[in-house]
Amino acid sequence: MTLANVAVLLVSFVVLLMMGVPISFTIGIATIATMLMSIHAGPAFTTVAERMATGLDSFALLAIPFFILAGQLMNHGGIARRLIDFAKVIVGRLPGGLAYVIIIASMLFGAISGSAVAAAAAIGGFMIPLMVNEGYERNFSASVNITASTTGLIIPPSNILIVYSFASGGASVAALFLAGYLPGIVIGLGLMVVAGVFSYRHKYPVGEKVTIKEAALKFLDAIPSIFMIVVVIGGIVAGYFTATEASAIAVAYAFILAVPIYREVKLKTIPRILLDTANTTAIVMLLIGTSIAMSWIMSYENIPQNVSAFLVGLTDSKIIILLIINVVLLLVGTFMDMTPAVLIFTPIFLPVVSQLGINPVHFGIIMVTNLCVGLCTPPVGSVLFVGTGIAETSITKVIKPLLPLYAAMIVGLMLVTYVPWLSMYLPRLFGY
Repeated sequence: MTLANVAVLLVSFVVLLMMGVPISFTIGIATIATMLMSIHAGPAFTTVAERMATGLDSFALLAIPFFILAGQLMNHGGIARRLIDFAKVIVGRLPGGLAYVIIIASMLFGAISGSAVAAAAAIGGFMIPLMVNEGYERNFSASVNITASTTGLIIPPSNILIVYSFASGGASVAALFLAGYLPGIVIGLGLMVVAGVFSYRHKYPVGEKVTIKEAALKFLDAIPSIFMIVVVIGGIVAGYFTATEASAIAVAYAFILAVPIYREVKLKTIPRILLDTANTTAIVMLLIGTSIAMSWIMSYENIPQNVSAFLVGLTDSKIIILLIINVVLLLVGTFMDMTPAVLIFTPIFLPVVSQLGINPVHFGIIMVTNLCVGLCTPPVGSVLFVGTGIAETSITKVIKPLLPLYAAMIVGLMLVTYVPWLSMYLPRLFGY
């Protein structure tokens, strides 16, 4: 490793990011600049192209466009409204019940769609105007929506867990999916505690009483949507199909649900949905491709090995090393999107935690839970921008009500980090 090459990589990356260059181009340009310091211009460009092409040639990555398409179909298929009605039946009568509703609905919809942005838009678009009309403060409503939307990235099926499996070199997708349930529920419960205290102090209203018949109808209406999780995860765990095959089944299930059953997606809108899916997939795959090239040059320069040696030499305390890694990832999450962060930092930190005896599945949940916080924080948090836009407010106005919710997410992160049982109980129960 030469310090000059590392300096070129870091400086070019930071400068381009501060200039507002899209993250995928930032990663690619920084990688090429570093390679030019090591090899001639021709091989540098050829190597980047080759690494991107071979890195994307993976059967596991085929699951991503399918899950994106399933999410798009669910997003347009009236799923959010049905899940909201279902959540109202469960918690709507509690003080500040609509705050609980938005959290539970976001957890369910995020898990079904696999997208925090989609959850923030779909659930927030319906719930925030309703909460404001009921007397809830707009910025508080937006804050709850923003933070709750990220829980669906931890609760499977989750595209980012597939990306981590790929970056880790073989961590089981099925094990990661199982591992995400309890941590996701812990984060959701933490948010509900904060929202409940806030609602109680501000004396927010309770929801209207629902008859047993109405409750039964809303429950039955939501069952097909919730059952998608059972079909996808149950099939993977039972060994009927792989995660990639499950993604295709999710598309078929979402299509049947959205088109002939709920009838909320018309056949004429399918081309638009496919185009949106293709656009999102292209963005994600470009990020993955350039991140793979950057991971290769970092490995070529022995950066992961040197970081591992430094941290292990700094202290032999597992608690301190995990705390340092969490702090670094929290800082990274404030200016980098989740996908490139996972692809770049997994090869750096996974060797470190492996030396400490931490299971790669457990570390994957730690990393994803950590980076979920970054989606809610300025300056780059995508869910933060979507959530404030949906609520028709500004980032400066939501920061104050966001702070206690951030605290709940950090407490949940510490529990996930230092209580491995939360992540590993279900995978071990099912033999992973």
